[in-house]
Parts: sequence; structure tokens; C-alpha cells
Amino acid sequence: MSLRLMVALTGVALLVVAFGMHFASTEYPKMQTKLPTTTVIIGPVVVLVEVASTDIARRQGLSGRATLEEGSGMLFVFDTEGEWGIWMKDMHFPIDIIWASQDGTVVTVAKDISPDTYPQAFYPSVPARYVLEVPAGFVAAHDVAEGSRLSIENANAPR
Repeated sequence: MSLRLMVALTGVALLVVAFGMHFASTEYPKMQTKLPTTTVIIGPVVVLVEVASTDIARRQGLSGRATLEEGSGMLFVFDTEGEWGIWMKDMHFPIDIIWASQDGTVVTVAKDISPDTYPQAFYPSVPARYVLEVPAGFVAAHDVAEGSRLSIENANAPR
């Protein structure tokens, strides 16, 4: 192999490496990291939920998603009970919101909350530790009301 050919191939290889390093270091939108899942039982109904237990996950919530499948939801878990507000920022579909106390007792229910309500926030009537977001119509279809009970699998598992 001639010296000229080796220099040319080395140059091409260096260009490929340089382009690769550039594209690897460029900031591109990252896909949302999959959240942990668990189940929530309300009466005879089992709901598969994603668990939002960090500030970042709670802030993101269901924002930006196209839909929420029947039988699924998002469970917001807070370290303490509080009057945790929920808004519909960047939402594309209506939801029902269920607030529950530390022991799983439903303390407040908000039905059929539309994305058009943003920037209004919705709050529980008393402090709650858990907030469950489910597809609109869930509360009515399953007779969920204040005093109903949620059973959360691994509710106190480390995060």
C-alpha cells in the first residue's frame, strides 16, 4: 500500500471519528424514561399505573401524551400528606383525578377534567398523600367517591 493511500485512509478515518464524536455529543431530545409501575385496586377494579414519585416525574405527569388507555393511570406519590394541586398543562385528553390519604381512603374526586381548564389547578378538600389520574369516566363507571378505598401494591417501597 502506498504512503499516499495510507494517508488518505487515515484522513477519512479521522473524519468519520470526528463526525461520530460531534453527533454523539449533540443534545437531542431524550425519550422519556419509563417510570416504575404498580397496581392500584379500587373495589373490584385493578388499574395498572405508572408511579411518579420524584419531582421531575410529578412535574411531567401525563403532559404531552396523546391518550391514556382504559385500565391504566398515573399514581403520584408524595413523601407526606399535603394539598397537592394538579393542573392540565400540555394535556391532550380529559381525566378523572382521585386524591387519597396515607391509608388509601379517597378524600376528594374531580371528574372529567378537560385540558381546556389549564391554567386552573385542582386541589383536594383535605391533605392527601396519593393522587391517581385515570381516564375520564372512570370515577362514574366504577362508583368511586369520597370514602372509597385504594389498595396500592408496594405503596411504601423504596424509590
